[in-house]
Parts: sequence; structure tokens; C-alpha cells
Amino acid sequence: MPTKIEKDEISGRDTTGHEWDGVKELDTPLPKWWLYVFYACILFAIVYSVLFPAWPGLHSYTKGILGFSQRRETDRDVATLVATRAPMMNRIKAASLEQIQSTPELLNFALNGGRTVFADNCATCHGAGGAGNPGFPVLADDDWIWGGKLQDIWQTVAYGVRNANAKSRQSAMPRFGADEMLTRPQINDTAEYVLSLSNRSTDAAAAARGKQIFADNCVSCHLEGGKGNQEVGAPRLSDRIWLYGSDKDSIVASIWFSHNGNMPAWSERFDEATIKMLAVYVHALGGGN
Repeated sequence: MPTKIEKDEISGRDTTGHEWDGVKELDTPLPKWWLYVFYACILFAIVYSVLFPAWPGLHSYTKGILGFSQRRETDRDVATLVATRAPMMNRIKAASLEQIQSTPELLNFALNGGRTVFADNCATCHGAGGAGNPGFPVLADDDWIWGGKLQDIWQTVAYGVRNANAKSRQSAMPRFGADEMLTRPQINDTAEYVLSLSNRSTDAAAAARGKQIFADNCVSCHLEGGKGNQEVGAPRLSDRIWLYGSDKDSIVASIWFSHNGNMPAWSERFDEATIKMLAVYVHALGGGN
């Protein structure tokens, strides 16, 4: 309970009547400068809430007398940018891929635009500059699953791989182990033969047995010697560029379970000019044929 309010002998100020273990609390007012700042902040908050959007409601919010909206400002900036770029975008849309490549002005615009779109949408999987990631192809080398010509890249970008789009590139590798099409020893021998295609086999007898198994089950897609077939999206197996790992365990896993990754059909999200810019940019990364 508060004690009796009394005058402090040292400071000359009244006490609040509160006391703890003999220590009495002084009734000291706040500094005037602090009160002025506090009142100014209250006034500022009131004025701000009147002028700008501030208070939420059930279905909307107070718009403020000035009607300012960061979303509207952003939409206005985007609209201005779109209008500024429209003439060049229309030229890109009307030009063929080859015309874009052969026209310096269009090529420069396409490369810069494609670089931005790639960084925002493609680099997550394919890495910065198309450097690739495990399970996502490198786009800066000359090893292509579906072809590295400009038109091939455009087709892949526009319609994607193994998705629901009617024009999507489609292929499927059997699950030779999971579906019991081959036994574990047969898969081991096949993996050893695949390793031999790049001079990495350590078991010549197993590789010899695997050669026939490969001929019976894999040549139809990967072709003789594992040179790959871009018509059906079958990777080359005779080099050392691997999508899912090049060690024996990784190869065995690929044969056993298969890998059938997919890619979106970007034409369902971007306009025709943007797809062309992406194709031209990817082709220019260094690996385009």
C-alpha cells in the first residue's frame, strides 16, 4: 500500500507515496523536451493517418486524403517501362530468331532482356550464367540433351520438357530395376559398360557382359556407343558430362530408378518476344550450336 506523500529532504520534491525497503520514489516530472517530442509524434501520427493509407478494415483500408499507394506507384512505373520497351519488343516479336542474331540492335536488346529474365526465372535451377546444378543441365557447354541449335533451344524454352503442355518435349527412361526389367547383376554390368564408354571401367569382364545388355535395352535411345540421341532426349553417355552423377553408384541408381525431370512451358507465362530473348540469350552462353 502507498505510504503518506511527503517532501524529500535532499531534492525538495514530493514523493509518490511508494516505498520499497526504505527507498522512496520521487514524483519527478518528465523533461519538457521529452514531452514536446512525444506530443509532436502523436500529432505527426494523426496527420499521417489522415493523409496516407493507415487503418485496416474488414475488407479494405483507409485510403487517406492524398490517395497514395505504393502498389499504384509500382504499377505506374511498370506500365511506363512496358511502354518504353514496346517498340523494341514489337520488333523482336516480328523478327525471326536468325534476324535477331544478325541485327546488332536487336541482338543487344535481346541479350540484355534475356539475361534479366533468365536470372529471375531460370538461374534457380540452371545456375547463374547457365552453369548448371545436379539434375539441371549446364547451358554453357556444347553437350545438349534436346539439341543446342537456336530453334531447338527456342522449342525447349517455349514448351518445356515432360509437362502437361501439348507441345512439350516428351521422353521417359524405363525403371529397369524398380520394375524388375533387369536384375541387380545385370544393372551392375550395364553400369560397368557405360563407364567403359569413357574409359573408366575397372571390371573388363562385367563391361563385356554389360555391352550386350546395353545393346538389347539401351541402344534404341542412347544409340551405339552411347553417343546419345537428341531427337528423343537421350543423353550422350560416352563423355564425362553427367546430369545426375558420373560415379558408378549414381549410374546404377539412374538405371535402377531412372530420372525423368521436367521443365515448365515458359510460353504459358511469357509473351513471344520474351521467349525469343531467352532463347537467344541461352544460345549465346557459349554452348549453342
